[in-house]
Amino acid sequence: MAIQFPDDFKCPISLELMTDPVILTSGHTFDRASIQRWLDAGHRTCPITNLALPDYPSLIPNHALRSLISNYNLVSPLNSQPDHQPSQTCSRSRPQPQPRELISTLTSRSSPIETKIDSLAQLNKLSKRDPAIRRHLTESGAVSAVLRCVNSLDPALQEKALSLLLHLSLDDDNKVGLVAEGAIGRVVAALKSGWPDCRAIAATILTSLAVVEVNKATIGAYTDAIRNLVRIIRYGEGREVKEAATSLYAICSFPDNRRRAVDCGAVPILFRIAELGLERAVEVLGVLAKCKEGRDEMGRIDGCVGMLVKVLKNGSARGVQYALLTLDFLCSYSELMCREAGREGVLEMCVSLVEDENEKIRRIASSLVQTLSGSRLM
Repeated sequence: MAIQFPDDFKCPISLELMTDPVILTSGHTFDRASIQRWLDAGHRTCPITNLALPDYPSLIPNHALRSLISNYNLVSPLNSQPDHQPSQTCSRSRPQPQPRELISTLTSRSSPIETKIDSLAQLNKLSKRDPAIRRHLTESGAVSAVLRCVNSLDPALQEKALSLLLHLSLDDDNKVGLVAEGAIGRVVAALKSGWPDCRAIAATILTSLAVVEVNKATIGAYTDAIRNLVRIIRYGEGREVKEAATSLYAICSFPDNRRRAVDCGAVPILFRIAELGLERAVEVLGVLAKCKEGRDEMGRIDGCVGMLVKVLKNGSARGVQYALLTLDFLCSYSELMCREAGREGVLEMCVSLVEDENEKIRRIASSLVQTLSGSRLM
């Protein structure tokens, strides 16, 4: 049976799974290729609301949704199987537990850990495919029991509880409700003391919750949320580092959180990780460069411009875009940065990029050319 993805993962235009989700200025998300075809055809209204758009609408990468889509298969504790094909011979001899039974087992404080792990595994399988099951879980009061399992010392119980919490967070109606039930505190604790796979899922949950604007402020204000994400980026490995950086990017679209991230020492750590090849770190730097504290901290990094130039030369289109954006903020702010950029040949590189096929790269490169041409480095 093919995996049934949530409707929110599908483009409203093509109705296909989004591979590069972007947010239109109307606030709605589309797959980049689909909305670009709509705009190239001359339309200047949102396909959903019919509201007027600017002459040159911005397409903002929806990193939170992209990360959720890419990790959707990874968090499932069981592979999807056709409902009419039992996975084991023994399952033919007894009926599979119904959601109500599984929830009852989970909420009972007397249930053994092994039984709770099995119940969570089956609820993960069911909730992954069925929004009605997710709604039933939240309405039945099971969330508090799931949250208790999130901070279990048993790694299997913790991982499956976090996976179920992530599935529940996929529905917009749940995002604020989960926060109201205390999910952030439990997830932040898992960020600090969980196993690597658990930390990765915990970071992805914060990314999912941060899709709602009010939750970004709540997460950022929560003690140690940003600090623990920065800590994972510094000391973690593999997937957990990428997910922590993605979460930090999503959270720091809220201005107050940028300053908090800088105060937690994020800037030098992000530069170090970017040097090692994680372009998501460059994207976070592009967001942090929007605040004065972030620009000041970047100005203290030896070789700051040189690292960004390496991304301009060797990075992907997304990496080039955010390296340009960071340089544009820095050079607009500091004459010293302008002179360093001049020595590194940034102006010449930008001149070549103003003809790039990527519209965002062209626009930011043109802005940076103007900034550098108007400085005293000429």
